[in-house]
Amino acid sequence: MQLEPKVLENRFVRLEPMTEGHREGLRAATNADQRIWTELYPFSWANEHFEPTWAKLMGDQVAGNTQAYAVVAAGEVVGLTTFYAIDPPNSVLEVGGTYYRPDARGGAVNPAAKRLMMTHAFDSGARRVVYRVDALNARSRAAVTKLGATQEGILRSDRLTWTGRIRDTVIFSILADEWPAVRDRLDARLATLAA
Repeated sequence: MQLEPKVLENRFVRLEPMTEGHREGLRAATNADQRIWTELYPFSWANEHFEPTWAKLMGDQVAGNTQAYAVVAAGEVVGLTTFYAIDPPNSVLEVGGTYYRPDARGGAVNPAAKRLMMTHAFDSGARRVVYRVDALNARSRAAVTKLGATQEGILRSDRLTWTGRIRDTVIFSILADEWPAVRDRLDARLATLAA
């Protein structure tokens, strides 16, 4: 698997490899929903947490095990999404750390962004794409299921969140041989959103 960071684009969104130029747009997007960080994420991007979280993301990118993308819609940064735990020897990676400001949720942004990311992953030689979702995050669980991922199980008491809550994590995946059918269903869904 050779996963190179590059601009990914379709008619709904443009995914740009995260750089310093996205910093303030991302800060504004992540501050648009204050409550979500304390309820559903293992880390926070809001307010005083932005700078240390930004620094960690940039450091993880330099280390080579993360590729973060600014999600741009209608010319504005509306969120981020990330390839994590990139494991070239096993051709496995995780898509996660996804956040969209409230006005970008529920429409074409997420399925369009995930369509781009999974295309890039499988075209780069991925055998398996993994999604890890907080068991309490019903919206994200439904979104990943709607993408066509298979729920594999729940890791109980898996992760300590920044608020001290211990979360259960739901594991989903899409395999390379499943991707053509998943892709076709995603394309059909996006076609209805464009109409």
